[in-house]
Amino acid sequence: MRFAVQKNRSIGRAQHGFTLVELIVATTILMLLTTLAIPLARVTIKREKERELRQALWEMRDAIDRYNDAADRGAFQTKIGTEGYPPDLDTLVKGVDVQGKKLKFLRRVPIDPMMNSTDWGLRSMQDDPTSDSWGGQDVFDVFTKSQGTGLDGTQYKDW
Repeated sequence: MRFAVQKNRSIGRAQHGFTLVELIVATTILMLLTTLAIPLARVTIKREKERELRQALWEMRDAIDRYNDAADRGAFQTKIGTEGYPPDLDTLVKGVDVQGKKLKFLRRVPIDPMMNSTDWGLRSMQDDPTSDSWGGQDVFDVFTKSQGTGLDGTQYKDW
């Protein structure tokens, strides 16, 4: 009888740990979830860079417009042929003298998130709207030099 009691005790013990099949299934599920998450993370990163690009372009274009408005009001003198647009982006940062005070339009030239530099493409009023080269007369518009395509299918340089 003692032998029967001991035998029942060893059968009733709980097993600890995972079987090889359970480990393979869990690893497969984790690998599947990882492969699904990576493309989603890439899209999220690209979407954030696009948001930063839109913000930077808006900030610079707004500064160009404010410079042009101030020039049109006669707050300061501009070169003939510039149509009241700034000569370069640095002028927007350094500012212009207006009755002894500096009138600044940008704190700094934003970094292009697509190219990771402050080297933006520029167009003057006299340039062709689709041109990628800058005539150098003034800064009428800015664009990224990236050749990439956005999530909406348009070229970044056309934004």
